[in-house]
Amino acid sequence: MSSEPPPGSGGPPEDDPFRKQPPPGQGSGSPYDAPEGGGQPPPYGGGDAYGGVPYPSDPLAGMPPLADSGRRTLARIIDLILVGIVVWLLTWAFNVHEYDVNADKVSYAKSFGQSVIAAVLYMGYDTYLISKSGQTLGKKWLNMRVADLENGSTPSVQTSLARAAVLWIPFAFCCACIWTAIAGGWSYFDRPYKQGLHDKAAKTVVVSTS
Repeated sequence: MSSEPPPGSGGPPEDDPFRKQPPPGQGSGSPYDAPEGGGQPPPYGGGDAYGGVPYPSDPLAGMPPLADSGRRTLARIIDLILVGIVVWLLTWAFNVHEYDVNADKVSYAKSFGQSVIAAVLYMGYDTYLISKSGQTLGKKWLNMRVADLENGSTPSVQTSLARAAVLWIPFAFCCACIWTAIAGGWSYFDRPYKQGLHDKAAKTVVVSTS
């Protein structure tokens, strides 16, 4: 029987190249493996995890440096443009307009249908790509990725969906641009992990890959 976790279980695969590794020279076995020559593995919550070297208390230990917030903003703008083009094409094809313009006046007629389409597409885009590689196209082009704060691995589908939902569900109801700016801009002030509000909800961080 396979020892791999079932799809969507939320557990990072053991061969995830981004998963945190044990300290150098300490091997890659489980901290609960019995030591050579017999004896008992270290008790849960006590003892040393890797041959006498305790787990680091800093969740960022073993991860690349946190990504710059300005670069994150630029990556988000790239993603907004890419998905926005698809949203525009779909809303044009289905004759859903956000603005009605005539010769006498410009009247703002916010289309709830267009906002829902946009939110669903942005959520799907973020969830699929983040759960696959930790990178949207914007993040990939600017050398960043999303990582689980706990272990540095690529976020699961559930984690990626939760992250995307916090960022994009408000997009469908009110203040789309304002909420996106607040949620993403939170990383400029957050310490010590530079998390946006969507990162805090999903317990993720964005780290550099270069």
